[in-house]
Amino acid sequence: MMNVTKPSWITIPTELIGSLPRTTVLLEGQQAYKAGHMTENQLNILQDKAVRQTLAELEKTGPGQITDGEQAKPSFLVYPIAPLYPSSYSFDDIIDCFTITFSDGHQRALPRLMKAPFQYGKYAVDYVTRAQQYSRRPIKQAIISPSALSNVYPRATIPGYTREQFLDDLVNEVEKDIRLCLEAGADKVQMDFTEARLSLKIDPSGQLLKQFIHLNNRVLDRFDNNSEYQYKIGVHICPGGDRDSYHSLDVDYSSVLPIIFDLHASTFYFSLASERDRKKSLAIIRKFMKPNHRIFLGVIDPCDARVETAEQVCDRILEAVRYIPIEQLGTTDDCGYAPFSDDESTTRAKCYDKIRARVDGTRMAERMLNLRK
Repeated sequence: MMNVTKPSWITIPTELIGSLPRTTVLLEGQQAYKAGHMTENQLNILQDKAVRQTLAELEKTGPGQITDGEQAKPSFLVYPIAPLYPSSYSFDDIIDCFTITFSDGHQRALPRLMKAPFQYGKYAVDYVTRAQQYSRRPIKQAIISPSALSNVYPRATIPGYTREQFLDDLVNEVEKDIRLCLEAGADKVQMDFTEARLSLKIDPSGQLLKQFIHLNNRVLDRFDNNSEYQYKIGVHICPGGDRDSYHSLDVDYSSVLPIIFDLHASTFYFSLASERDRKKSLAIIRKFMKPNHRIFLGVIDPCDARVETAEQVCDRILEAVRYIPIEQLGTTDDCGYAPFSDDESTTRAKCYDKIRARVDGTRMAERMLNLRK
């Protein structure tokens, strides 16, 4: 009788996007530091404790890769430039600042660059090495896209420093941010590109989105000669969640998804759980994805007060594999749980319940799909 080798077990990877609400002690410390009642060194000690606590708690949600919950970041958006306030940046002319308005009416703003050259005051590798002190798990690190930070350049040019010179410096700094993380041993580096969908609110023609894609590719192309690094770099697309509301969920996803695949990346993290028409989005992804792509789909909505069940997550995965081969599929959350450090809209306990539902639901679907083969 002829021996037939059974196909190997296919694992569906599952990853956290990045952030979690800061610990209560750290939130209190942030307020004390802001009020001038705590030194930077004292705040750093609290951040260190929060990172250690978060890593230990995430290790209990399931095996594999984890993040530090972005406990020490002021936000996913401004961590590289926040240390340079107020010497190089200003919020004084708020009208000239790039401002994002969320569905509940609250706003977040980027400061304006006041002087040349553009440079980072903080690199994400510092978060990677800190996390590695307290966990032996693979560490994932989120970094901000160049397209997001391109909005710090003022409408009026800076004397002696053109926008083109600024963009050159920006691309160099983002490349360095990614490269340092990878050289330090980060398991994955995720570029947060939440402004992709938002760009169509600002410019419905899509030209701004194309400009963003081109700028991000200038960075991604710097890793063309290293297949290992290319594999470890991914891009995250979502409607921008903060304080249980979104800034661009009302933008038609079908107008964004096709052009996203013009990005020179092999790994994509797509929000999906919050979408009204998931099947339509899945059909578009199937049409434009390539054989070398790994597609992580959001199966948890961090802005939904309800905690998803493992069965719901499993059902969403079973729906997804009708469009995306299981070999190319992964699961994630739609967004981070607290991308800004002052976001207390969701308790840490609820976040962990949602993460466990994602992990358990992914394993449930994985077993079912492998046994069907």
